[in-house]
Amino acid sequence: MATDPLSDTLFALADPTRRAILTRLAEGEATVNELAAPFDISLPGVSKHLKVLERAKLISRGRNAQWRPCRLETAPLQDVDGWLADYRELWEHRLDRLETYLTTIQANDDSKDRTKP
Repeated sequence: MATDPLSDTLFALADPTRRAILTRLAEGEATVNELAAPFDISLPGVSKHLKVLERAKLISRGRNAQWRPCRLETAPLQDVDGWLADYRELWEHRLDRLETYLTTIQANDDSKDRTKP
């Protein structure tokens, strides 16, 4: 079953191991062995995580002789940020309206307090 790129990216980001791998790759290219070192999982397990990240186009693998470095690809993350921007704008607008409402209520309460004997 085919999924859209945003769903692939969000699925890939849902796993803490994959997020940790992306954090490491943000520092620069790394081999599978280097990426696997901090985890208590097998190399095949790390490879499965890398395949998910590669399918989501969050990483790419190069070839330099026998060395196949993995590198971070940021375009899918920018797509997620763009998608979230619409929701960020919506919630900022709602919070602004709430702040205005609370300010109005507080001003009304303050004016009532001043009119009491």
